Amino acid sequence: MRKDYNLEKRKFVIAGAVLVIVAVYVVRLFSLQVGDNDYKRYADGNAFQRKTLYPSRGFIYDRNDELLVYNQPAYDVMMIPREVHDLDTLDFCNTLGITLEEFDRYIDDMKDRRKNPGYSTYTPQVFMTQLSTQDYGRFQEKLYRYPGFYTQNRVLRQYSRPIAANVLGNIREVGVSDIERDDYYRRGDYMGDLGIEKSYEEVLRGMKGEEILLRDAYGRIKGKYEDGRYDVQPVSGRNITLSIDADLQAYGEKLMQNKTGAIVAIEPSTGEILALVSSPTYDPSLLVGRERGKNYARLTRDPSNPLYDRALLARYPPGSTFKPTQALILLQEGIVTPETRYPCTGGFVVGGLKVGCHAHAAPINLVPSLATSCNAYYCYGLRSMLDNRQQYDSTSTAYEVWKEHLVSMGYGYQLGIDMPTESRGYLPNRHVYDKVYGVGGWRALTIISIAIGQGEILATPLQIANLAATIANRGYFYTPHVVKAIQDSVIDSLYLQRRYPTIDARYYDYVVEGMRMAVTDGTCRTANLPDIEVCGKTGTAQNSHGRDHSAFMGFAPMNDPQIAIAVYVENAGFGATYGVPIGSLMMEYYLKGEIDPSRKHLEERMFNSKVEGNSGKKR
Repeated sequence: MRKDYNLEKRKFVIAGAVLVIVAVYVVRLFSLQVGDNDYKRYADGNAFQRKTLYPSRGFIYDRNDELLVYNQPAYDVMMIPREVHDLDTLDFCNTLGITLEEFDRYIDDMKDRRKNPGYSTYTPQVFMTQLSTQDYGRFQEKLYRYPGFYTQNRVLRQYSRPIAANVLGNIREVGVSDIERDDYYRRGDYMGDLGIEKSYEEVLRGMKGEEILLRDAYGRIKGKYEDGRYDVQPVSGRNITLSIDADLQAYGEKLMQNKTGAIVAIEPSTGEILALVSSPTYDPSLLVGRERGKNYARLTRDPSNPLYDRALLARYPPGSTFKPTQALILLQEGIVTPETRYPCTGGFVVGGLKVGCHAHAAPINLVPSLATSCNAYYCYGLRSMLDNRQQYDSTSTAYEVWKEHLVSMGYGYQLGIDMPTESRGYLPNRHVYDKVYGVGGWRALTIISIAIGQGEILATPLQIANLAATIANRGYFYTPHVVKAIQDSVIDSLYLQRRYPTIDARYYDYVVEGMRMAVTDGTCRTANLPDIEVCGKTGTAQNSHGRDHSAFMGFAPMNDPQIAIAVYVENAGFGATYGVPIGSLMMEYYLKGEIDPSRKHLEERMFNSKVEGNSGKKR
């Protein structure tokens, strides 16, 4: 009998087809049961409801244990899309106080996988956030009418006082980029935005928990799965104690009302920031609740820019507050001694170049040059250094030595404060001048205005206050920081280490003496207190966009410094007009807890004065 090879081939084809079909079914079953999360969600969703338990966010206290930020209950409306049926949309919207258009927008946002990467019809989704207590109560009464919906407990921030918005920051709903960056977050979650809330987010937020609820065949909740055996309890965020003195902060904000600028006060012995005032400011409670978005937009459009933290970000010409750095550098480099005298015939005059100065005795040596804020002294001193060919081989070499001393004192780079943002100010290197004037094409006279804190030099109020703390300590500082303690933890060791500039400690005594003389018999006489030895230095910074800026830097008491301070008021004229009074009042208030009756008129004048002007773009 002859073999039919075609039939033999058909057997292999049929067997192969069967194997392929079986393989397809095996792969599909594996995909559904193991690889496909939607199938798992569907299976779990029929039997369980997983409910996220949100932790209490950590509280924030001031240095005296006054509670500044705590939590208030809030409620989100959650939705399991596959369980929603026969919904009376109009009644639902009326209950929640929203329009049909808003309802549609919430649904669209929820289904948009770009905005909500975790969307699934089987799992709870955020429909609406931050329900008011009144809306929550009304919604709970009628919840039985809306299958597939339930409420989720949350927390929002509450502020005990309308102060320190730039320090505290706020919380906001997470965006897509936040979710992609950190898988802790899901749509509808909140995270820190600005200030301490942002920089200490992982400390404050805690850890979420989960509750697993058992459903019956009709989807009704029957209680906890295995009596809560597999539930995970949330872990509350840790509390934070700030170094900020709430009373001093509030006092500084009142002194700066109707003015633009900043106050930074530091405890020299620790680097702890006692007050960080940025003006104009705003009430932090504006950025809480359903109106947050509208209020944030309004603050953003405000031409006075209250969201801009001038204490940390504004870059100002330091003016004469810069002169103590020059005295220290000139002493360190051996360019001057305390007895070195320079002339001042109405200012610094060389050929056709003149840098003006006010009337005072001349020639003058180092200590009284600080007391009288002599421009000529520091111009002559810088020229003697930069054009000194016996000590440096070129102007640019001398300039780099000068610059590195300043960097060691905290200028030109970020100090490293524990806040989300900080400006580095501006301290040009020699290549900047080489590019403008050509290599070897510039000398001391070309850039002489930097000797008095003008020209290209820019500093933040934080950097100026840090200089005051360094002088108060006679030659060292701690990295400024606003967090004093963290519950069940320690602060970063960075903030506990002394930092030493490149200036010998012995030279600081001359600067302290000059700053003390400025208060007793110089440009800072308004700061003189009968029972506290105050040291200070005025600054009147030229402003190409309007009136000069008024600045002050100082510390007290002289031999037991407890507070160092910098004040900067834009467009306010001479340093003695606003900077000195505000700085001295802040020190007096912190050290004594009150203002002497003989100085109440000064306090009232600062409270009630208004400074107008345009400083131009923030640099």
